[in-house]
Amino acid sequence: MKELRIRLLVGVFVVAGVLSWAGARLWNSIGTLPSVPLAAPVVLALIAVVLLATALSLRSRLKAQRERRPDAKGVDPMMAARAVVFGHASALVAALVSGMYGGTGVFLLESLDIPARRDQAIYAGFSVLAGIGVIAAAIFLERVCKLPEDDEHDGTGAAPSV
Repeated sequence: MKELRIRLLVGVFVVAGVLSWAGARLWNSIGTLPSVPLAAPVVLALIAVVLLATALSLRSRLKAQRERRPDAKGVDPMMAARAVVFGHASALVAALVSGMYGGTGVFLLESLDIPARRDQAIYAGFSVLAGIGVIAAAIFLERVCKLPEDDEHDGTGAAPSV
């Protein structure tokens, strides 16, 4: 499985942000702007907490396994792979959603004097921060589950020296 690429996540964030900003301008010109739900930053923060808890649990179990502790619980490779896939998917969705709320938040910065729009801008800002938390937790989870490099197969194609 390929590692998460920060460039890809930033690209998704920026494209979603620009499209969301343009969509918010268009939507505002014809009527009212759709609201940023209060649940958006809460849900993103919960996903970040789940990813972080999974990463910390796997890290401690892998450490105990490496140290060959007698009470060490093994880590099922399929469970670790599923956790990494969940992290990848969460990071991509968080980049998309954060970009959307970031673009809407930038649009809302023009009208902070209206209390309802100010609240929406705050929710959008917290959504972006929570999305960044999801991405950070997903990257940490990926690093925890990364297999150690195999010294014998370093990619040079040369036979190991004895």
